Amino acid sequence: MCRNGRYTERGIKELDGFGSDRYRVEPEFAVRLDPGMERVGVLLEPASVLAKAWEQVQRIGSRAYWTPERVLVTGAGPIGLLAALLGVQRGLEVHVLDRATGGPKPGLVADLGATYHTGPVADACRDPDVVIECTGAGQLVFDVMTALAPDGIVCLTGLSAAGRILSVDAGALNRELVLENNVIVGTVNANRRHYEAGAKALGEADPGWLERLITRRVPVERFPEALERRPDDVKVVIEFSA
Repeated sequence: MCRNGRYTERGIKELDGFGSDRYRVEPEFAVRLDPGMERVGVLLEPASVLAKAWEQVQRIGSRAYWTPERVLVTGAGPIGLLAALLGVQRGLEVHVLDRATGGPKPGLVADLGATYHTGPVADACRDPDVVIECTGAGQLVFDVMTALAPDGIVCLTGLSAAGRILSVDAGALNRELVLENNVIVGTVNANRRHYEAGAKALGEADPGWLERLITRRVPVERFPEALERRPDDVKVVIEFSA
């Protein structure tokens, strides 16, 4: 949320990432994980993104008397599945919408106690109180905006590709957002407290379920293989040591 853009971030802006044999990080920026989470610790960064997303949603919801019950997560990649995990941990009725009809995604959602859907938004979850949008698919982004319950919140975590033009009834969308007191908010990345909240969420999750999110592990010597998308991929990890 830096206003002047004069920040740095490893692997993202002006600083190299951690893909090296050795690196140094300031201790005050390091978040310790339980050693038992070594195999799934790579999920902490995406979990921090969702910890921030849920924090933003809850802060917006607290503007009024707000008792959310249903959440719709669009997209069942690593971000979407972790969004669903944090929703379940909050005691909400969670629905996940994705295009995949096979592979590991439906089972991962079911094992959370959530409900998996394919098809239109309207068939997946009627009047969700919260939508965590994790695809960035332009049409889907607008579809969820019009599917909200009154006083509902859409949190956008997915990035849309530029250049695609859609036809949208802007007047109807504006009217619905205003009269229903709905909110659309975007969120990206996180700070230390969100990493800590993400670590807490992962620590409370089933380790076996988390392990199943990582569908392939590729040694660094064969890193191009990690960039080749396969039908059953969820999270692909590049390993720097055996």
